[in-house]
Amino acid sequence: MIRNIIFDWSGTLVDDLPAVWRASNHVFTQAGVKELTLDQFRAEFQLPFDGFYQRYTPDVPMDRLEEWFHGRFREVQDSVVGLPHAREFLELCRRHGIRTFLLSAVHPDHFAVQAAATGFGGFIDHPYLGVWDKRRKIHEILAEHALDPAHTLFIGDMQHDIDTAKHGGLHSVAVLTGYNGLEQLRLSEPDLIVEHLGELREMFERDAFRMPGQLPVPANGAGPMPISTVGAAIFNDAGDLLMIRTEKWSGMWGIPGGKIKWGEASKDALRREVLEETGLVVEDVEFVLVQDCIHSKEFYRDAHFLLLNYVCRALGTQAVVLNEEAQDFRWTSLEDALNLDLNSPTRILLDALVARRGQTP
Repeated sequence: MIRNIIFDWSGTLVDDLPAVWRASNHVFTQAGVKELTLDQFRAEFQLPFDGFYQRYTPDVPMDRLEEWFHGRFREVQDSVVGLPHAREFLELCRRHGIRTFLLSAVHPDHFAVQAAATGFGGFIDHPYLGVWDKRRKIHEILAEHALDPAHTLFIGDMQHDIDTAKHGGLHSVAVLTGYNGLEQLRLSEPDLIVEHLGELREMFERDAFRMPGQLPVPANGAGPMPISTVGAAIFNDAGDLLMIRTEKWSGMWGIPGGKIKWGEASKDALRREVLEETGLVVEDVEFVLVQDCIHSKEFYRDAHFLLLNYVCRALGTQAVVLNEEAQDFRWTSLEDALNLDLNSPTRILLDALVARRGQTP
């Protein structure tokens, strides 16, 4: 059972990526280095961050880089907000008496501002801030608070967080809400990858704060059942298809959808999921095919899905409003969609729509 949780801050509890990206690009501009796009920054940024700057600005002293970065960050950190589900997870820890720690590279001054703005500061029992290399600090924290690694979990969004957990002999959970993408996190082999803290909260509520490896073996070899889901190719009045890109599908493009709730008709589930994920109200829902998706390496965790695929319309001039599950969207022709980096189930659905082209919207 998990009794102690060590959190990372940036990308785990708060979304400061846009602010850090802008501040880092300010550093590059001051140093005469070409700015990075957000995707480039996410792919290249690493902790400890002195190694990151050594690659791009090797001739600039670190104290000068720090001066440039923090000066600009103070100007843009009003964009930092709490991540979805973070407060609810912290409240769960407080209700169950879980000891909470923070191990982060964030500057103490910035943390003070962000903790006050989000209200998260009161949920952290022991903050450790301004730590560049967390691996050098983890054993000191364990010893200082007499933490048993077998009952202690580190939650973070970067490879360095997972490597720190392994260095300390702790359990590790990677979240897909921050700086490193799925493929990067998989390289560090965390014990568990979750889409966000809401998913981990549901697991801990169900399993009494036990990690998957701490759960009892089901009697008679019974295991989890396949998960029934719905998804749809959504066309607008112009005949364009909505594609969304999600980190949980390895950053690949796909379609909106999700799990069917108990007692919910599949078409009702589809309308609900589409509305939650995109803000669109859809009509003319038509079944296309059913797929098995078993142990897909493209998905962020091992799963067995039964995928019910539909086609439908979003009528009128509705605006797409993504929730936290997707990172990008675009309207495109069916032909151009096939040229995107699609996840495998989506490609199967679109190929089926091409085959029945005369019946597509």
